[in-house]
Amino acid sequence: MRQKIVAGNWKMNKTLEEASILTSELMGMVADEVKGNVKVVLCTPFPYLYPIKQQLGGNARISVGAQNCSEHDSGAYTGETSVGMLKSMGIPYVIIGHSERRQYFGEDGKLLATKVDKALAQGLTPIFCCGEPLEIREKGTHEQLVKQQVEESLFHLSAEALQKVVIAYEPVWAIGTGKTATSQQAQDMHSVIRKHLASKYGAIAENISILYGGSVKADNAKELFSCADVDGGLVGGASLKSREFVEIIKGIS
Repeated sequence: MRQKIVAGNWKMNKTLEEASILTSELMGMVADEVKGNVKVVLCTPFPYLYPIKQQLGGNARISVGAQNCSEHDSGAYTGETSVGMLKSMGIPYVIIGHSERRQYFGEDGKLLATKVDKALAQGLTPIFCCGEPLEIREKGTHEQLVKQQVEESLFHLSAEALQKVVIAYEPVWAIGTGKTATSQQAQDMHSVIRKHLASKYGAIAENISILYGGSVKADNAKELFSCADVDGGLVGGASLKSREFVEIIKGIS
């Protein structure tokens, strides 16, 4: 059975004090209210990774994740953070290829393939993001683009390595715009991704968790998560509010 995962991407938000308060609230709510085998991942800003990990202690339900990593192991790359550094702090997850990284920092498929390799080599679980902007969706070429993104960054992996990757589908046109893909649109694209993985890797594709990352909210989470190929969510703004985020998590548990 595929792992159910709800990851919160805090992006560049919260002070350390606010982050600690949010984490404390989430720990209590998840313990009291969340049932079932769902993994919660808090993808915090880099400065908060270790403090939040320490705050979580040995929490079996909640883990921390980085929002990005460098493609380099070490060196004169001011401001960058290597996967080795993340491993040294015991950080188990890292987001790779988020649409904002692609858009604002020009990250392409080849670069992201390198980052995926670096993460896997150090034992981290990459949460690999793919998805299309509005103009591509309107042209009707969104399936082609997403397949290409998956091929460029993941199809070089062995079957064994692929099973250690989590995929997050982001309809970029539904992030921070107030628009949300329908549950059917989400299911359709998740199915496309899984079938494309199966075209190369066969039945292993059934083991890959594919998360939905387009304006997930408490009032649409249950419907989205009930789709056959939707294994959880990569949640942005709603993950910054403890009650909203827990209600989303409960939508899958």
